[in-house]
Amino acid sequence: MRTDATETAEGPLSRPYLEVTLAVLALVTIVAFESMAVSTAMPAVARELDAVRSYGFAFSVMLTAQLLGIVLAGVWSDRSGPLPGAVVGQVLLAAGAATCGSATRLDVFLVGRALTGLGGGLLVVMLYVIAGRVYPEGMRPRLFTYISAAWVVPSLAGPPLSAWLTENLSWRWVFWGVVAPVVVTVFALSHAQRRVDTSGLREAVSGRDHRAHVRAAWAGLGVALAAGALQYGTHELVFAWSPKTVVALVGLAGVVAVAPVLLPRATWVMGAGLPSVILSRALLCAAFYGGITYVPLFLAGQRGASLQVAGLALAVGAVGWAVGAWYQGHDALHLPRYRLVEVGGLVLTFGLIWLSVVAWANLPAWLSVLALLLAGLSMGAGVTTTTILALELSPLEEHGEASSSIQLADVLGSVLGIAGATAAFAAAHDPGQDNALFGAIFLGLALVAAVVVPAGQRIRT
Repeated sequence: MRTDATETAEGPLSRPYLEVTLAVLALVTIVAFESMAVSTAMPAVARELDAVRSYGFAFSVMLTAQLLGIVLAGVWSDRSGPLPGAVVGQVLLAAGAATCGSATRLDVFLVGRALTGLGGGLLVVMLYVIAGRVYPEGMRPRLFTYISAAWVVPSLAGPPLSAWLTENLSWRWVFWGVVAPVVVTVFALSHAQRRVDTSGLREAVSGRDHRAHVRAAWAGLGVALAAGALQYGTHELVFAWSPKTVVALVGLAGVVAVAPVLLPRATWVMGAGLPSVILSRALLCAAFYGGITYVPLFLAGQRGASLQVAGLALAVGAVGWAVGAWYQGHDALHLPRYRLVEVGGLVLTFGLIWLSVVAWANLPAWLSVLALLLAGLSMGAGVTTTTILALELSPLEEHGEASSSIQLADVLGSVLGIAGATAAFAAAHDPGQDNALFGAIFLGLALVAAVVVPAGQRIRT
């Protein structure tokens, strides 16, 4: 008879789990390539589509759609299991990439990014639910170490390959290259369905009734629309009242009003335990993604670096993320898990301050690599830990809801961080004279990261 101890000792790559693990890692690899490659190519996309001031909008539109996908995924997985939503998520991801690659106008490109975000939102929650249902609790830290490691190769190869395709062929091939691998993984994950459905944990059902599911779905639609209004109103912000300014304020009010419905009670006031896990995740993502989104534009647009150099800088951050995730996967090496969240916030704060100094003081651009390495380390240790803590602090029948909450915090934090950076950049952009502007943006995000330290202290129950 197999026990949890036996299964944990064997690991995620042992025979009973190998099929599901390989399918999950293949999907993560594709998503990682798409994320890193698109970040590298976006300066060229913005120039060709005449959308430099709206640079961050292409990222935030995707994240806004991802918000809706995440909420729907939590409801869907609790009622029907993770497999159907995972397959639909892959189809939408491929359709979005194909649309972006074919776009000749910004509005069409944004539609493609929205499809990508909706598919990604479905997919990421389903993968976490699979992790919660298939793998024993003691095996999950190693699984998430493998998942983080699956980012390494595409993070190293993706930016240089994206830069080469953009400079020698077209940025469109960066998006078209995602479609075929996604189609392959649809069949791979479908073939792994037997293992997911007969994991021994399939009998777990959601504790939420139908009325709660409907309420969550409507709240998800509301927060997605509010976040979309916020993004629309800030992507070409100017220091003057206008209809767009009103739309942005209404969107911000909508996010503040609706988001608490979808997150654990007391999240916004650092409630002990799970609420502070969710808040820490949102703050880490707001600070990190708000900053990392503008690094390629800072290096290529302000400092005149090539896309290859900008891509390699992002790759260094991805390696740091993998190292941080590896570290958190070895319990004997590190502090208690709630302390890892505190340390992650502190290291990210220092990394963003260093990036601000590089920009503000006009220091050599290569010094930004140290900041990206520190930021990656902090996210690998801190964000991966928040995922594990969220599952540990939630009963099995609420893994879908907890996974949805952690991913909602992830994306909502990213949306707000990028929205703030985009608004500041659009309002004060002066081509070639933006050192102080980039410095102010990175410093503001460092202050956001600093709030993770007290939030991490509230996780311990």
